Amino acid sequence: MVDLEVQIPTAFDPFTEAKDSGAPGVKEYVHIRIQQRNGKKKLTTVQGLPKEFSYEKILKAVKKEFCCNGNVVHDKELGEVIQLQGDQRKNVQSFLVNADLVKKEYIKIHGF
Repeated sequence: MVDLEVQIPTAFDPFTEAKDSGAPGVKEYVHIRIQQRNGKKKLTTVQGLPKEFSYEKILKAVKKEFCCNGNVVHDKELGEVIQLQGDQRKNVQSFLVNADLVKKEYIKIHGF
């Protein structure tokens, strides 16, 4: 009998090496969202910050800078999420960019 090597084709992912290397083009986005509570009350959420940052320190600085209350919520699916009172989307974006925590092109703002 003749031994034949048969290769079964698999899905090729061209970005596998880039994901493992932590290249700058593969960086995940920081999502800033707004949620309507009741009436005119709004809630701003920030998720996707790198895990090496201290969420508590960022929250403390944002609360002091923009005179709003907030907390860090631990979610099973999303990880740690910063919640702030009011519509703070533009403020949080400018804070993250000015503090050199995240580049502007890696921030996505969602909401109405």
